[in-house]
Amino acid sequence: MAYPTPAAYVQASVETASPARLLVMLYDRLALDCRRALAAQQVGDHATAHTQLLHAQDIIALLQSSLRPDVWDGSPALSGLYSHLMVQLVRANVDRDTDKTTHCLELVEGLAEAWREAAVETAVSA
Repeated sequence: MAYPTPAAYVQASVETASPARLLVMLYDRLALDCRRALAAQQVGDHATAHTQLLHAQDIIALLQSSLRPDVWDGSPALSGLYSHLMVQLVRANVDRDTDKTTHCLELVEGLAEAWREAAVETAVSA
């Protein structure tokens, strides 16, 4: 009997997650990428940091592209924050700057917590 791979479990969880849960999952992965990049930068493993920071940039681009200003009036402000994060992630990568990576991680962790709380509130009120 063949057992599902871990990737299959991840795929299934993504396919069955609510939009709010998907958003939280993206933020959790974004925070993980920033933590991994920071740890790699701190030990001089710039190749790993580069890979993690690029993945973080991909997530920010996805989050920014999913904003709908016609539906939510907070979209422009969040888009500006995403733009700031993108610039800082690029600079953290190019300059190999742990301070910029730390700054991004702190912002992302705060956003992740806010979205996590909003997802819980939405689930409770539904």
